[in-house]
Amino acid sequence: MKTPVISMVMVLVASFVGSFGAVFLKSGAQKLRDGLRYLILNSRLAAGVALFLLSSAFYILGLKHGEVSVLYPMVSLANVWTLFWSRLFFKEPITRSKTLGLLLIVVGVFLIGLGAKS
Repeated sequence: MKTPVISMVMVLVASFVGSFGAVFLKSGAQKLRDGLRYLILNSRLAAGVALFLLSSAFYILGLKHGEVSVLYPMVSLANVWTLFWSRLFFKEPITRSKTLGLLLIVVGVFLIGLGAKS
């Protein structure tokens, strides 16, 4: 079974949407106060959860016709997007270690993608 390109695109979209879910969870977490009531009424946390659910929907659609051994590692690309969003929205530093880790993730996903074509 070969993984169609549309399945890979769906999983890439899932990773992109999911990375924004992480941004909203972080933003919502920064606004948390004491008590469960504030957790439930926090619109940023709700948006983060909704984006993760939407991300899961794209992932499921991608899995429908693709190989999980190829597609699941692509989810880790969300780490690449998240690094950029954390820098842009939260002014977090991009260190050499983070850059090396992201390069290893990208290379790994690329190699797994090549293995799917054999």
